[in-house]
Amino acid sequence: MSHDAEPQDFADTNFFRTPELFQDPYPYHEWARAQCPVHQERANGAYLVTGFDEAIQVYHDTDTFSSCNTVAGPWFPFPEPFAGDDVSDLIERYRDTLPFSDQLPSFDPPKHTDHRGLLMRLITPKRLRENEEAMWGMADRIMDGFWSDGECEFIRAFAVPFTLEVVAELLGVPEEDRAATLERLMHKERPSKMEHQPLSHLYDQFTAYIEERRREPRDDIMTEMAQARFADGSLPPVDDVMRIAGNLFAAGSETTARLMSTCLRILGDRPDLQARVRADRSLLSPFIEEALRLESPLQGQFRMARHATSVGGVDLPPGASAYVMVGAANRDPRQFEDPDEFRLDRPNGRQHVGFGHGIHTCAGAPLARAETRVTLERFLDRTTDIRISETHHGPLDARHYDYDPTYMLRGLRELHLEFDPV
Repeated sequence: MSHDAEPQDFADTNFFRTPELFQDPYPYHEWARAQCPVHQERANGAYLVTGFDEAIQVYHDTDTFSSCNTVAGPWFPFPEPFAGDDVSDLIERYRDTLPFSDQLPSFDPPKHTDHRGLLMRLITPKRLRENEEAMWGMADRIMDGFWSDGECEFIRAFAVPFTLEVVAELLGVPEEDRAATLERLMHKERPSKMEHQPLSHLYDQFTAYIEERRREPRDDIMTEMAQARFADGSLPPVDDVMRIAGNLFAAGSETTARLMSTCLRILGDRPDLQARVRADRSLLSPFIEEALRLESPLQGQFRMARHATSVGGVDLPPGASAYVMVGAANRDPRQFEDPDEFRLDRPNGRQHVGFGHGIHTCAGAPLARAETRVTLERFLDRTTDIRISETHHGPLDARHYDYDPTYMLRGLRELHLEFDPV
């Protein structure tokens, strides 16, 4: 995507509340970066981190930047005003009042260290390998449901059920519960406002699983999860394990489904690229990385400054909300040559922040990459051609796509494909 037109002045635009920017945020990203790689926007006072090096600095400086407001941003003030040179005590006192505060991405060390360690014991390389072996059969089984039609709405027909099925298998959700769980998640209404505990609909279910496995251990993954211990040898409260499982189950599916749909959209829009990856499947890995860089499913995360600091030559006061704009950092021309171009031979193509960076790097990144690769492999194996439906999305020179109405995530709401089955 290129923006060669006269640059627009967004000085008075509220990026976080402007629906047309949810459809195409990149002109705003370029404008903000042109002001400064760290730019304080007027509407909410948030510091927009659009530069790649600056994003890395914020992600890695966990002593300075708390993740307590990773989703909450500047819109949920604490009951007390920020005062003094260091607001760490205030953060600890009130962090639980913020939305998403019960989830791993909002934790800081040492709690984050303990809980992430628990998660990493659940998604070990061995388990991921076993899970990937099962993915091929799951992909074919879901595809079989629509394959003879020669067309599908990819997200509902494949991406969402496949990603949910994969993580259900990984976590060991009992076979008899899967259909109902998948049905509930696929049809859960998107909330009109930010929820304090957005995954609470999964809590009772996973609590019951963990409690049952602690009472009656079995030879399954859920039992391993129930019996996993913190690094110090202590047994975590049931609530802690349940929340980690719930986060992996829901959040992992949402972002991976978006990545898959981006990849299939690019294959359909770029027959030249499709021909290249059909002929040489070793190109699928750089293809996926470039899709991650160009259209990062997670577009940004907030951080709160504990004390006065400086990023990119800009001073941030204690309590400042910094918004790491992943989608902008991944198109920083100082880091990526011709950043708006899709290049399979980009030498640093994997050095993006599409999965975050530092201690909060997405724990499910290997899983997301594997799910996406299996999906692309099977779609290419089982077709001679994949096309975008012109009936739904218009001709190639006038495509129209509808993206999720949010600044934080980037993904198509629908992707209608046509294909010629082998």
